[in-house]
Amino acid sequence: MSNKAHRDTIFLESAEILAHQAYDGAQYVLQVRAPRCAATARAGQFAHLQCAPSLAMRRPLSIMRTDPATGRVDFLYKAVGTGTRLLAKRKPGEQISVLGPIGQPFQPDTARSRPLLLGGGVGIPPMVFLAGELLATAGRNQGFSPLVLMGSEVPFPFTRQPSKIMVPGIPDGVIAAMPLLEDLGIASRLASLQDYAGCYQGYITDLARCWLEAMDERQRAQVEVFACGPHPMLAATAALAAEFDLPCQVSLEEFMACAVGGCAGCVVEVETEQGPAMKRVCVDGPVFEAQSVFR
Repeated sequence: MSNKAHRDTIFLESAEILAHQAYDGAQYVLQVRAPRCAATARAGQFAHLQCAPSLAMRRPLSIMRTDPATGRVDFLYKAVGTGTRLLAKRKPGEQISVLGPIGQPFQPDTARSRPLLLGGGVGIPPMVFLAGELLATAGRNQGFSPLVLMGSEVPFPFTRQPSKIMVPGIPDGVIAAMPLLEDLGIASRLASLQDYAGCYQGYITDLARCWLEAMDERQRAQVEVFACGPHPMLAATAALAAEFDLPCQVSLEEFMACAVGGCAGCVVEVETEQGPAMKRVCVDGPVFEAQSVFR
């Protein structure tokens, strides 16, 4: 895809920081007012933020939520390096340079009424965004019942809440949910190896297997899988989807420099109809068909 395809779709804005909340595990939720990004962003896209005036290199952050009416854009990130640690010091009222939205979004098949969304760690934000997007486009369709599974090895960046939404196939006692999704009427469950109360003790792909195995063939035919998270999690998700013959889209996490397709520093090998090709995660992705990447 040429850079011209993205002309007039990526915006550079001086955004006001509206709120900046710290959570355990060096995690932060950043809210900014970036109206042009908020108006056009889709689930799976990201923005490139200048973390501090003293640091020229931007950092890519997945978009977690938008409110086009107010121009608000929310990001969840973890402070793990120089840039994100500087970003963590930014205060409400300050201005921050935001370049976005960038990349190819998820392309859900709204005819499938049982989307399965898997988010691991900082891969959680696109799943929250996608869940809201699905609800807005298909939520009123009869039988629409998405499930969002989230995994983390540090405390979740929200207060866990016992779910009131029953989900067949989920093991007894696995009741912890994300309050935001619970309030929207979207079923969610949490998984971790850290023995958090109410969470599944294991990987989210193992929890997804429990859910899939409890279905009959007709129900599984309504499932489409979406995932974002660490590479091993995405590989396991792709393998699980292939085992159950399910369509699956994954959002890749790669180090980026320019993030707009110019430097080709984030390329991955992807299988295409013409054979293997090197694709840029920033603009050709970050969303790809799972089997084109994990074969």
